[in-house]
Amino acid sequence: MAMRKRIVGTAGARARSGTGIACALAGLVLVAAPSRAADYPHAQEPIGTVTQVYEGKLLPDQAVSTFRNIDRLFPTRTIAAGGTVRALPAAETPLGEVVFTEGDKTYDLFDVMALDSFTAMIVLKDGKVAFETYQRGNTPDTRWMSMSVAKSITSTLAAIAIKEGKLSGLDAPVTDHVPALKGSAYEGVTLRDVLTMTSGVRWNETYTDPASDRRALLKAQVSQEPGSAMKLMASLPRAAEPGTANNYSTGETQVLGEVVRGAVGKPLAEYLSEKIWVPYGMEADANWWLDSPDGHEIGGSGISATLRDYARFGQFFLENGTIDGASILPDGWVREAAGPTALEDGSKLDYGYMWWTGWTEPSIADGAFAAIGIQGQNIYINPKRDVVIVTFGAQPKPVGKEPVDPLVFFDAVAAALD
Repeated sequence: MAMRKRIVGTAGARARSGTGIACALAGLVLVAAPSRAADYPHAQEPIGTVTQVYEGKLLPDQAVSTFRNIDRLFPTRTIAAGGTVRALPAAETPLGEVVFTEGDKTYDLFDVMALDSFTAMIVLKDGKVAFETYQRGNTPDTRWMSMSVAKSITSTLAAIAIKEGKLSGLDAPVTDHVPALKGSAYEGVTLRDVLTMTSGVRWNETYTDPASDRRALLKAQVSQEPGSAMKLMASLPRAAEPGTANNYSTGETQVLGEVVRGAVGKPLAEYLSEKIWVPYGMEADANWWLDSPDGHEIGGSGISATLRDYARFGQFFLENGTIDGASILPDGWVREAAGPTALEDGSKLDYGYMWWTGWTEPSIADGAFAAIGIQGQNIYINPKRDVVIVTFGAQPKPVGKEPVDPLVFFDAVAAALD
């Protein structure tokens, strides 16, 4: 059960070159220059390297300081906030005691926060804050890494592009919007295939294996050479026909990001700011990793945002993407995106459009689903109980070793609010 189906991948429009990026990528530990972000509470902390993150070779305090400073590992583009901030009022009834069992052991909230290395957590019930905590020096101003939570955000941008008519729909060929993939194994692959990770293109997602495709994509990002990620994706061979096999791939989300960028004609961070961050009322600017200075966003990871703004995104999705009384998502999108989806032969996939379906009995019964990133990043959405839960995590290795299944815990929290 430790390697259950939820094991996942990594993780305005001004681009900023990270101070000392070349040194960081060579394996040195950096201290931020004061000019980087004088008002950011963690700007002076020493951090580790991106290789240490993926190899799981950060000591606990170093992991915490690194995960809240990932915008120092690569150049980023700002996801600008602005306008009226959407309030998150306190719930009339705060979260009470949470006690549950997993296997033959009984846990409570305090156990899980410690055992699963959660460094912050917020719980919304009916859009109001029932619980909120910051640990390990984090504050409401802390921007924390998303890892593969970013995949679900990129997927949502694709949905908005469909609603706006900039993407023709789920059957749109990806090569129509990404010329670099023409003539590759992505010929004949549709937007639906990429969203469900059923392109059939070969991929090895093992984070800790330096020879894996996932690490090759990281090396392309480290190179900071424009177009290097798509060059890698175009070089991959076909392993199955499109739509016939599911294989979790951060590379698919990089392709998806390129599809969206090509369709909307602007950077993902700018599109996210324009369509969600500003109109929905996010409180703070966020950042998104780039493949090169002033380049393209990393579709599958690299967003860093505040706890409350991740919660607002979860609430936005729970509310079917409604802004100012109208949904900016296609009709039925949230239901479809939350899965389960299916292969060409009708076989069920416990995966949606880059969202994870619930795998516990309570979550399946409630139709709950989640955006999940390695090392403890979660946005859990329970539509039946109108609950959103977000966690920041600083787990030591990207291999799903948390002692307590987070979904079992989230189900118990949601139930305790009724």
